[in-house]
Amino acid sequence: MATGEEDANHVENQISNQADPAPSTEDLAASGLVPTSSSSVTPASSSSSSIDALDRKFQDSLALSKRHRFWETQPVGQFRDLGDPTVTEGPIEPPIPLSDVKPDPYTLPASYDWSTCDISDDAVATEVYNLLTANYVEDDENMFRFNYSREFLRWALRPPAYFTAWHIGVRVKSSKKLVAFITGVPARIRVRNDVVGMAEINFLCVHKKLRSKRLAPVMIKEVTRRVHLENMWQAAYTAGVVLPTPITTTQYWHRSLNPKKLIEVGFSRLGPRMTMSRTIKLYKLPDSVITPGFRKMELRDVPAVTRLLQGYLAQFVVAPDFDDADVEHWLLPREDVVESYVVECPQTHELTDFCSFYTLPSSILSNQNYSVLKAAYSYYNVATKTPLLQLMNDALIVAKQKEYDVFNALDVMHNGKFLKELKFGPGDGQLHYYLYNYRLQHPLKPSDLGLVLL
Repeated sequence: MATGEEDANHVENQISNQADPAPSTEDLAASGLVPTSSSSVTPASSSSSSIDALDRKFQDSLALSKRHRFWETQPVGQFRDLGDPTVTEGPIEPPIPLSDVKPDPYTLPASYDWSTCDISDDAVATEVYNLLTANYVEDDENMFRFNYSREFLRWALRPPAYFTAWHIGVRVKSSKKLVAFITGVPARIRVRNDVVGMAEINFLCVHKKLRSKRLAPVMIKEVTRRVHLENMWQAAYTAGVVLPTPITTTQYWHRSLNPKKLIEVGFSRLGPRMTMSRTIKLYKLPDSVITPGFRKMELRDVPAVTRLLQGYLAQFVVAPDFDDADVEHWLLPREDVVESYVVECPQTHELTDFCSFYTLPSSILSNQNYSVLKAAYSYYNVATKTPLLQLMNDALIVAKQKEYDVFNALDVMHNGKFLKELKFGPGDGQLHYYLYNYRLQHPLKPSDLGLVLL
């Protein structure tokens, strides 16, 4: 799962998942275990690329003088293998003996030390929060920057059976200041009929003033080493740039909940021949949900929600393998972190439907009137008795009641069935999904994917 230093030297500057129409050679060669956030911050015109087009762009880049050879050496799907019937699905390389995994940490530049970050410690959580808040993902116009809360970070980084050793910081030796961060968490991901233990790598962040120090490549190799020490050899990750080879490419859609604020802060624009009052009216929602038995999820609902999710996710090619412990952690409501709702049949008290979204605000930069954009992100939704359109409209209503400004969703799973009908607009944020050391013979449609990575 490690990347080469030559090909990761642009990693520190990849802080937006806005997909360019024609990725540069540097973008194509940048490290694959450096996920951009799963968020798009400025909706604009839709852009999409077929796998064939991505293949052509990649092959064209190889003719340039600045060719990167890193990806040809890595156990990832290669563009040249697309459509090759002789290429088999499954792990690309077998595990190596644990005794052959490098036992000692990689060497950092002389002024820096490794630091394992215990996010349970309030002081450490604050250090990580401050680093990410000031230095993590921004949009291309430097108008918004993600603002993960301490509670969100603890939720994202402490799933069942997590490893504190996979939460890795870099500190300045002299001052002990935290200046870089990268994390991994364990997950069980089902690929067709096989459940595979994988690592999800996230939150790579290097202080803006240190992005010439080439810390990112060694950080990626170090987290890879620690993952291998736990006998784990595959990974699922996302990026906003095209790398060899996406298993699918998804697109962000945005539903305005507070259109006046979104327009005033530059997140969206007033449509042609539209006034502000007409726009507000267009996006107006009912004052209360309409589905009988729609209520907030509770601890007692975990087994039923697990059954709903297991049944629903079974139809997708790639999806998480959730058990009760996973559902309790990832989906039991946490204030300003994750919201989950169930539909309980008033007659039988059976749980028939489920919807959820997580909270990821952004700091609004250089605006005198607003400082925070509160965004909800569609997570996992299961509709068996309630029409999906109605279920998700109720989700929009409760998000509006909780004063979210925008509701975002990827076109994965069955989301495509409600996006246009519920007045979501396509953004310019594309998110490419990848598997490391695991090959699919053919790329998936977004609707074949049942996985949402934070």
